Amino acid sequence: MIRIIAGAVLLIVAWLLPLEGIWRFLAFLVPYLIVGYDTLLHAFKGIIHGEVFDEAFLMSIASIGALCIGEYPEAVAVMLFNQIGELFEDTAVDRSRDAIRDLMDIRPDHANVERDGKIETVLPEEVLAGEVLVVRPGERIPLDGEVLEGNSTLDTSSLTGESRPRSVGTGDQVISGCVNLTDVFRMRVSGEYAQSTVARILDLVEDAGERKARTESMITRFARWYTPIVCGLAVLLCVIPPLLFAQPFSIWLKRALIFLVISCPCALVLSVPLTFYAGIGCASKNGILIKGSSLLESLCSCDTVVFDKTGTLTQGSFSVTKVQASDLAEQELLEIAAHAEAHSTHPIALAIRNAYGKAIDLIRITSVHEEAGYGIEAVVDGRQIAVGNARLMERFTGSIPAETGVACVYVAIDGQYAGCLHIEDAVKDGSAEAIRGLRDLGVRRTVMLTGDKEETARAVADRVGVNEMHASLLPQDKVEHVEHLLEEKQGTLVFVGDGVNDAPVLARADVGVAMGALGSDAAVEAADVVLMDDDPRKLALAIRIAGHTRKIAWQNIIFALGVKILIMLLGALGIAGMWAAVFADVGVSVIAVLNATRAMRIND
Repeated sequence: MIRIIAGAVLLIVAWLLPLEGIWRFLAFLVPYLIVGYDTLLHAFKGIIHGEVFDEAFLMSIASIGALCIGEYPEAVAVMLFNQIGELFEDTAVDRSRDAIRDLMDIRPDHANVERDGKIETVLPEEVLAGEVLVVRPGERIPLDGEVLEGNSTLDTSSLTGESRPRSVGTGDQVISGCVNLTDVFRMRVSGEYAQSTVARILDLVEDAGERKARTESMITRFARWYTPIVCGLAVLLCVIPPLLFAQPFSIWLKRALIFLVISCPCALVLSVPLTFYAGIGCASKNGILIKGSSLLESLCSCDTVVFDKTGTLTQGSFSVTKVQASDLAEQELLEIAAHAEAHSTHPIALAIRNAYGKAIDLIRITSVHEEAGYGIEAVVDGRQIAVGNARLMERFTGSIPAETGVACVYVAIDGQYAGCLHIEDAVKDGSAEAIRGLRDLGVRRTVMLTGDKEETARAVADRVGVNEMHASLLPQDKVEHVEHLLEEKQGTLVFVGDGVNDAPVLARADVGVAMGALGSDAAVEAADVVLMDDDPRKLALAIRIAGHTRKIAWQNIIFALGVKILIMLLGALGIAGMWAAVFADVGVSVIAVLNATRAMRIND
C-alpha cells in the first residue's frame, strides 16, 4: 500500500513538473521502479528458469517498451495499476480464506488429562485412547470420546455450521473441535488425536486445493497456449505493417505494446481458481467439507442421488419396542441376545444391550463371529446363539421364521428358532425435505439402498419420498446396484452413506457423501464430501453452492475474454490507447476477482 501511494504521488509530481529530456525520463523512472521492481524481478527470474510467458513478462515488456518510445506516464501507469489490481486480488483471496481460517481455528491447544489422581495439561497428541479428560467451560474438546460424568452445552457451529447449542450428558458421544459452553464434564477418550474428528477435518481442508475442477484445468491449459500466441501476434502487429505497407514503425510498436498489456490473462488465471476456493470456503462455513474443486464442479451436474437408509435418512438410533419369545421368557430371550451382541458396535446391538439394561457377564461368552449383512453367531453358556436377520436364520435353523413384525431381529438357540425383537429406527426430521430439495434442484432420480427387509424399507421410502427403493441388500449388493445405476445415469451419481459397509459404495460413486458427525471413520475417509452435522438437507445446499460457484466462474471467463478481445481489436486498429489497455487488464481483473468473492455467500 505504501509503495502504491508513493508511486502515485511521484507520478503526479513528475507529470506536473516542466521537465524535458533526460530529466523528465528520470522523474518518471523513479515511480516506475518503486511500483514495478518486483514485477520486473519476477519476469527476470521467469526468463532465467525458462518460464517466460507469464503476466509479469507481458507487463514488463509492455512498460519497458512504453518507456523506450517516450510514453513515460503510461509506462508508470501500467505498473501502478497492476499493483493496485494485485492489492485487490490479495484482499479478495484473504476474504475467501476466512472460512477456511475459521475452520483451522478448531485445532485444540491442550487437553486436561487425569493421571495418578492429578490433572495434567498436555498436548492433544500426547493423550492415549481410554484416558479420562476434564473439559472446563470455554475450552475446546480436544479429542473424540464419551461423557463419563456431568452435563453441559456445546457450541458445534465451527464444525457443523449449526448455531444452536447442543446439550450433552453422561453416556453421550462428543467430538473434538466443539467448545464447552456451560459446565465442567469428564470424558473418556475413544481414540488418539490422529483419528479424531478435528484431525480428519484439518487433513481434508489442507488437501482440498489439490483436486482442480475441469474449468480450472481448462483455464490453466488455455493460459499456457494463450500467452505465447498473443506475444507472437504482438510481434507480427509490430513488424508486418511497417514492412509490407511502409507504415511508421513507432505507431505499430505502440499498438503492439498496447496489445500486450490488454492480452495479460491474469483475470482468468486468478479469478477462476479463486472462485472455486471461495465456493469451498462457503461450503465449509455451512458445515460441508468438500475435498476439492473438481468435486464441487461434479455436484453441479448431479442427476442421481443414492441414499443408504440407516443413519442417513433415519436417525440410526434404534430401540427395542417389543420382544416375542417362543418357548422361554421374554426377559431370558433379551438376556441371551444382549450377551451375544456384547462385543458388537452396530447400532442395533447397542439398542439390544440398552433394552436389557443390566451388566453383561463376559465370562459367559466364549466365541463370537459377526458377519456384515447377516448378524452375530456366538457361544453363550455353552449354547450356540444366532442373532440377526432372516438370511442368518435360514442358514442357522434351515428355515425362515414366520413374519412376526415389520422390523425384527431374530434369535435362534442351538439351531432352533427362539423368537424375535422388534426394532424401530425413526426417520430424520429433514429427510423428506432433503428429497424435495433435490427434486427442486433438478435431480432426476433418488434411490434408497438398505439391508433391511422389504416392509421396513418400504415404510421409510414412502415417508421420505424417494423414487425407488431396494431392500435386503448385502454390502456387495449395494456396490452392484450402484454399478448398474452408473450405467443408466445422465449426469453425476452421488451416494450418501454413513456406515463402514458404505465405504466401498462411497468410493465407487462419482461423488461420495458421508455423514461426518456420527458417521464411521471409514466412510468419512472414503467420501468426497462430508456433511458435518449429519443433516441430509445439507446435500441440496452443497449442490446449490456448487451451481452458484460454477456460474460465477463462467461469468468471469465470458466477461474477461469478451472485454479483452474487444479492446485488443480496438488497440490493433489504433482506437484504444494505453489507458484503455490498463483497464482491459487491471480493471477487468479487479472486477472478476470481486465477482469471484460472491461465491463466499449464498442464501440458505
